[in-house]
Amino acid sequence: MDQKARYIDGMEQAEHELLADLRQARRSLRVHDMDEPVAVGNVTRGQRIADAVATVMGSWRFIIVQSVILFVWIAANLTGAIEGWDPYPFILLNLALSFQAAYAAPVIMMSQNRQQDIDRKAAENDYRINVKAELEIELLHEKIDQLREREVLELTEAVKMLTQLLERLVPVEPRPEAEGAQPS
Repeated sequence: MDQKARYIDGMEQAEHELLADLRQARRSLRVHDMDEPVAVGNVTRGQRIADAVATVMGSWRFIIVQSVILFVWIAANLTGAIEGWDPYPFILLNLALSFQAAYAAPVIMMSQNRQQDIDRKAAENDYRINVKAELEIELLHEKIDQLREREVLELTEAVKMLTQLLERLVPVEPRPEAEGAQPS
């Protein structure tokens, strides 16, 4: 009886409970809009700004525009087009770039942390789906094994019935004991 309580359909009780929990969680997720991850649905203004800054600053367009501006700044100051504006060690340029980096780095980190949370939730969801699929496959294997056992039993019974029918229809003649023995 303990074996029967422990195994239901070839699976342990804990596996059945986990499968039931995963099915319930999946049903509740169907209610939500699945076009976008759950974490994307309730985004604050700061998160949207952090995402926009990270998107802009992480693009080739930004790098090219910033490189052109830096080149023009340095060229204008070296050729004297702007007299005395920011002479050679380019202290004002260094200050501007430091200021940009000081504010951009934390904002980009906020966006990356948020993306990491989204990725973690997606990975957890993938894990749950994989566990559910594994349990479902295990259930299918059990059902196939049961069907196979039932089929073997039915075939065995059919062979027994056919053997009995053949024995009734064809009388079995006794065989001679040895090859050289005379029939009596």
